[in-house]
Amino acid sequence: MTTVTELRIRLRLALLAVVTLVGVLLPALPAAPHEASMAVITLREIAPGRYLGQWTMPPADPTLQPIFPAHCRWEPPELVCGERGLIGRLSFMGLGSTQSVATIRVIPRDGPMQAYTVSAAKPTAMAARDPGTDLAVWLDLAETYVNLGIDHILRGIDHLLFVLGLIWLTSSGWMLVRTITAFTVGHSISLAAATFGWVGIPEKPLNAAIALSIVFVGVEIVKLQRGEIGLTARYPWIVAFAFGLLHGLGFATALTNLGIPQATLPIALLFFNIGVEIGQLAFVFAVLALIWAHRQARAVLPRWGAALPAYAIGSIAAFWFLARV
Repeated sequence: MTTVTELRIRLRLALLAVVTLVGVLLPALPAAPHEASMAVITLREIAPGRYLGQWTMPPADPTLQPIFPAHCRWEPPELVCGERGLIGRLSFMGLGSTQSVATIRVIPRDGPMQAYTVSAAKPTAMAARDPGTDLAVWLDLAETYVNLGIDHILRGIDHLLFVLGLIWLTSSGWMLVRTITAFTVGHSISLAAATFGWVGIPEKPLNAAIALSIVFVGVEIVKLQRGEIGLTARYPWIVAFAFGLLHGLGFATALTNLGIPQATLPIALLFFNIGVEIGQLAFVFAVLALIWAHRQARAVLPRWGAALPAYAIGSIAAFWFLARV
């Protein structure tokens, strides 16, 4: 029978193995992990019920193909839907890890542009003749952007590493709540500002700056382990708010690249942000659960093993920074 001491030793070795594995594998991730692979096809109505299609953002996966309602006939580059027009369920064949997000933009002859986005998490969207008055379309839109927000945050390894660093640097549960709230407020403000076009930073320097923010947090963790109280350990919520403004600009690229119509932009922004928060909270609770399990097991890593994650976070972020400049 396995003794309690043997169990603790195994847990310590398992924790150390996980930390080491993360440190080895994370640098192999793309230099810009925040980006989901997107594709956009634009359908311009050239006659009643007839559309001319063109990939305005070609898919990463050449096998990706749009799937239209049964009454429509798709013979690229032309779509014929007859008198009923383009109404009903839209989807894509081939959505997955290679191609995670796709949008169909419809430009009617006598109306505003419409956009329908699908993802691997929500592979269908509802098209209507007058989306502005169709409740089912609005509910479908809300579900689409909540799922897109969750997908975006969980693919954003750089963002999650930053949040992990914030958790590491907080000294109490109440301070963690204040810190995560400040980060949320910060990135919500800049996400809205960038999405509406009020502010913008070129993508390349923005991604490099996001990587530097993670390097900064990694250095702050090392300082704390050495007994030095750095700026983040002293005022974590202020640092979280400031860098939240930066990370929010990165989130905005997921929406601006989709070319969402102005009429639906506010609702898309709202539910995308809700999805981001759901994903972020899920990650925070998962980390807290691991911390609780670690304490319950009374597992103690060697000193060098305890310091390894901090150096891994900083090193990975430095690698991303160099790859992005």
